[in-house]
Amino acid sequence: MEHLMPALWRIGKRHSTNRTMGVSVNDKIRQLVNQISSLEDELRTALHAQETRMFFQIKGKRIEFEHNIKAAHHRLKRGIFRWIVTDRPQNFITAPIIYGMVLPLIVLDVCVSVYQATCFPIYGIAKVRRPDYIVIDRQYLGYLNFYERFHCTFCAYANGLIAYASEITEQTEQYFCPIKHAHKVLGTHSRYAHYLDYGDAADYHIKLEKFRTELAGESARSRS
Repeated sequence: MEHLMPALWRIGKRHSTNRTMGVSVNDKIRQLVNQISSLEDELRTALHAQETRMFFQIKGKRIEFEHNIKAAHHRLKRGIFRWIVTDRPQNFITAPIIYGMVLPLIVLDVCVSVYQATCFPIYGIAKVRRPDYIVIDRQYLGYLNFYERFHCTFCAYANGLIAYASEITEQTEQYFCPIKHAHKVLGTHSRYAHYLDYGDAADYHIKLEKFRTELAGESARSRS
């Protein structure tokens, strides 16, 4: 038994070192993710400010273009008949399938809205603002005809709704199960990088409570 003790001590020391290194690497990754997220926010703000200065102004819910740009848009608008003749025929064939998705999208909208309205206050989580994700403003583009505006409105609603529902489920995941997957996952959300490593069982419930406290902190900041 005594001759096994040095080997066991070395294994324990190696495990402790690897764990320390893993924590250090995870902290570095979280710092980089935070920096990237901050830079992305700054870039979006700068690009939006540049677009606003160059092309249009936002007045309440309306978008107003400069007179010469607005006139150019109207000249570029394709009439309904010409649009029907020149548009790809397969688009018309698939239209019933695409717009048949309206009903399940509305059901999803109602379900996630009711869920967060009833459950988030119990969890101490601020409700996700639906208007921040579902933005309908492409109808102000003068170079789009009626049908093109209709298409754009549907796409804006569908994509905005998915983003809105995704944010609700992301916060739910952080509250109940902030653990990364063992397998590589594409398209992970911004919170995922901060989750606990797969198999990291040490002080799990203490760390879980910390994630919940962070969500509550976000809620407090959003209300202030």
